[in-house]
Amino acid sequence: MNAITKGGLVTKGRVLLVDDDTDMRDSLAEVLADQGFDTAVASDGQEALDMLDARAADAIVTDLIMPRMDGFELLRTLRARGRITPAIVLTGFGSLDKALSVIRDLEAYWFLEKPVKLSALQSLLERAIQHSRLIRETETLKRDLMLQGALGRLVGRSRPMQGIFSLIRQAAPSTVSVLLVGESGTGKELAAREIHNLSQRANKPFIAVNCAALPENLIESELFGHEKGSFTGAIERHAGCFEQAHGGTLFLDEITEMPLATQSKLLRALEERTVRRLGGKAEIPVDVRLIAATNRPPEEAMRDHKLRSDLYYRLNVFQIALPALRDRVEDIPLLADSMVPVLNERHSTSITAITPEVLERFRVYQWPGNVRELRNVMERAAILANTGPIESAHVYVDGERHLEAPEAPTRPAPPPEAETDSITVQVGVPLSVVENAFIDLTLRHVKQNRKRAAALLGISLRTLHNRISDRRESLRAAAEGRTAGEEEATENPTAVMNASARGPM
Repeated sequence: MNAITKGGLVTKGRVLLVDDDTDMRDSLAEVLADQGFDTAVASDGQEALDMLDARAADAIVTDLIMPRMDGFELLRTLRARGRITPAIVLTGFGSLDKALSVIRDLEAYWFLEKPVKLSALQSLLERAIQHSRLIRETETLKRDLMLQGALGRLVGRSRPMQGIFSLIRQAAPSTVSVLLVGESGTGKELAAREIHNLSQRANKPFIAVNCAALPENLIESELFGHEKGSFTGAIERHAGCFEQAHGGTLFLDEITEMPLATQSKLLRALEERTVRRLGGKAEIPVDVRLIAATNRPPEEAMRDHKLRSDLYYRLNVFQIALPALRDRVEDIPLLADSMVPVLNERHSTSITAITPEVLERFRVYQWPGNVRELRNVMERAAILANTGPIESAHVYVDGERHLEAPEAPTRPAPPPEAETDSITVQVGVPLSVVENAFIDLTLRHVKQNRKRAAALLGISLRTLHNRISDRRESLRAAAEGRTAGEEEATENPTAVMNASARGPM
């Protein structure tokens, strides 16, 4: 193995020996020092932690049974702190199964039975230190990539994205729940996967569930599983997502679309760290790191009774708010360029560049669909261009019209009977009429483009559709005998507001 320089001396690496048996600990330290290792000793887990805080080690050799803090608690503490130092456990177990369970549960590197064979310990230490060095090199490479504008599949050099990268790296080593907040298409699932990939659970399952896509009558079965015969169609036992994600990470997207009754059961599963399959009686232990996401502001979701407040406080241990693409337009060229190799491979195209004209149009567009919309526009453009650069003629939105910048505001004097670009509000006008008036005015301003209208109003496209639909339903259900004035007030709220502001005729 490669040598490591420590304090001017070339060694195989620094090893911390943790054991309350002074004779055994000191003799091992002496032998390993003779073999070229830089050794240090501690009498229990607490002393080991203090020493590691002062100076890191390349590997740890620890006994399990010790006073004050034993080896079990030492390894649990190191794991909770996100330490990646490989540990070799010295055991007195006579059972291989018990020893392997320690390796699995405490994430030790390996174990050796007492009395220790020195040749085996030396070989294990060399491999463990090499493993530790590779992990450090990987972490350094990831930090370099982050500074260059990439963290896994997340891309961005802007200050908002560099902040997101930093938060992800801080959250990843721990086991706390994470709540990802951001508009649709901002990359919440990519962020969740990166948290998982940078955690100590990276080699365990990552299970993603879209709560909005699951029928209400099936979501509990998907999350918690069911026993055979527990309901019509349950022809065999099914392990739910919690069991499937055991040891790894469970990502619940659109958590506010989960029924409130199911949210209550989810909260219990998180608190108790157990699940019970539908139709089952046994409580099944689960070790799952939960990451949830929502495209609605959590406070709004709680106010609208879409998210239980107790579940929110349980999930919101570490919140990461992903920025909209319009708030990091400087990342658009980097994002678009990063998509080109992927699209070339996927569609067998030969795109070589993106013209400055296209990038400028990308820069001024509002991107209500965020990075997902950019990817879709790029995919269509790559197929249309096929070879060479992507040019303006290849760029469309919604599959129909060219990408357009927001219209420059103009202020022509409107004719007396023409629709204006403003409304006047007077005290006494119902709030619903004011809201409808602003929706109508905004839709006219953007020529009935509902995506752009929703972006300008600061609401989701779904919310805009719902409010337009609700108004049509109320019109449909209105009594046949309403007066002409009432009809105009409902059909044209802008007109009635402006009229009321002028006073009686």
